[in-house]
Amino acid sequence: MNGSVLTADRGELAFPSEKDLEVFANKFASDVKVPLVIWLEGDLGAGKTAFARALIHALGYKGRVKSPTYGLLEHYQLASLQVLHMDLYRIGDPGELEFLGVTDLLDDQTILLIEWPERGEGWIPKADFIFRFAYAEQGRDLYWTAFTEMAQACGMQDFYT
Repeated sequence: MNGSVLTADRGELAFPSEKDLEVFANKFASDVKVPLVIWLEGDLGAGKTAFARALIHALGYKGRVKSPTYGLLEHYQLASLQVLHMDLYRIGDPGELEFLGVTDLLDDQTILLIEWPERGEGWIPKADFIFRFAYAEQGRDLYWTAFTEMAQACGMQDFYT
């Protein structure tokens, strides 16, 4: 599913407010390429779910976007793609993921967002992107790494201008 591996691109973005995070999600949605796997890392409350919710809405989903913390996986079907949003916080053993059948759901029109990916090590697809959210003096910071051609084609460097 992932594109060719290149030298990783890296960067950092600051979001002084949740509105700034939503603006980023909207711009990212307009540049996103599929298929794409994004690992969402960071402490509790750092912005992982807020970003996922903003991105899913920016991609065109009109309904309620809920946290997958208890159900582990939420599926959002859009006109031209699907978004799978996983939250592995409650996973005790990565082997539990075998029963979700996530790899059976993936196709070339899928964006897979995975919160707490370290808890699914060995059972989840490799990341095209890692987005690590962190608390900042004001708002949140995002440290991103793009590992594949697909991720690098999303134009993250455009967010600096």
